[in-house]
Amino acid sequence: MALPRNADTRTEIWLRSRLSRLQPAQPSTWPADADARAAAVLVPIVLAPEPFVLLTRRSALLRSHPGQVSFPGGRPERADTDAVATALREACEEIGLDPMLAEIMGRLPNYDTVSSQFTIVPIVALLSPHATWSASEDEVAAIFGLTLDLLIDPEAPRLSEDGPRRGSWSWPHPEHDVWGATAGILVALATVLRG
Repeated sequence: MALPRNADTRTEIWLRSRLSRLQPAQPSTWPADADARAAAVLVPIVLAPEPFVLLTRRSALLRSHPGQVSFPGGRPERADTDAVATALREACEEIGLDPMLAEIMGRLPNYDTVSSQFTIVPIVALLSPHATWSASEDEVAAIFGLTLDLLIDPEAPRLSEDGPRRGSWSWPHPEHDVWGATAGILVALATVLRG
């Protein structure tokens, strides 16, 4: 499967049509289970000539998940009204993204992690090709993209069958190890886009 390409906006129209299938992003309620650890991530899709999902590699100095690939995101703070507010605030803190440049399209189903016991609310947003970002030195070691062509390729994701990552998804990338919760959320997004 390949993305439609044209000098006009066919790719954007196709993408918006697919993303219209997402669950509404608001109101996004946090998990009712008091023992669950809530978090929200922004799943930013950049509307470049070759669209891509924006990802980060966490700093190796962080206490939790050091050096792992992730979406911008984290736990809610008291001032956050919902998961959208958390995802946008975290994206601003981690990659300097202006929240006004993120068009919220909806949300993917909650993703429950096994090892860290988080319930993650993935908020999908479209970013203008003119949006800018820069890594927070304290939190982010790298910012990179995973092309939508790769994302919608049904042969791309791999499910680990043995070892410590057994049952975990991974995505091919020439420089970064994309696996775990991030890869699982990408699988959910790919399912929506493949429709």
